Amino acid sequence: MTSGFDAIILAGGRGSRMSGQTKPQLSVGNATMLEHVLLAVRDARTQVVVGPSQPVPDGVLLAQEEPPGSGPVAGLAAGLVHVTAPVFAVVAADLPFLTAGVVAVLLAGLEHDAGADVALLVDEQGRDQYLLGAWRATRLRAALAGLEPLSGHAMRDLVRAVEVVRVSVPAGGAELPAWTDVDTPTDLDRARSHARSHTALSPENVRSDPPQK
Repeated sequence: MTSGFDAIILAGGRGSRMSGQTKPQLSVGNATMLEHVLLAVRDARTQVVVGPSQPVPDGVLLAQEEPPGSGPVAGLAAGLVHVTAPVFAVVAADLPFLTAGVVAVLLAGLEHDAGADVALLVDEQGRDQYLLGAWRATRLRAALAGLEPLSGHAMRDLVRAVEVVRVSVPAGGAELPAWTDVDTPTDLDRARSHARSHTALSPENVRSDPPQK
């Protein structure tokens, strides 16, 4: 696994489908979703949570995209200000089943492909999970500069501007996979009912495809 990485946790969004609640602070199992995600990136030397003001553990940085609510690309730029490692993980704050093993898979996928700028997780249906990946900081800075102004850009716009290696991991059978996000009350109920059934994945499960734009 790549050593000395940082982590950006994207915790923006208005939580409109969750009655306006601060979604990362909702509990799944014995911890909030943000706490689960922070545990998954616990090996990062710097952890930056990007989003509205909310409780974070000591040592975790809190940043805000400009303007507030302007989307994940602007959020990435706000978090990147605090990144000093050459490689960093990008994860959404509503992934309660994310594990350190899956983060390690992504970092390994990027490390094993010198020509890639980002390693993105691909789900079992072949869809890119834009908010679950490992990035090279220098290349992301260049790509962001080419998208100015950042407000209104979707993550797919950013991904099109870089070289991508796509990484897949086993979905875990009947368990909810690591990329399961929580957007609605129904999602939250399902996540809570399965909170004890997730199994950690290991870096040896990595499988990557050739870089694509």
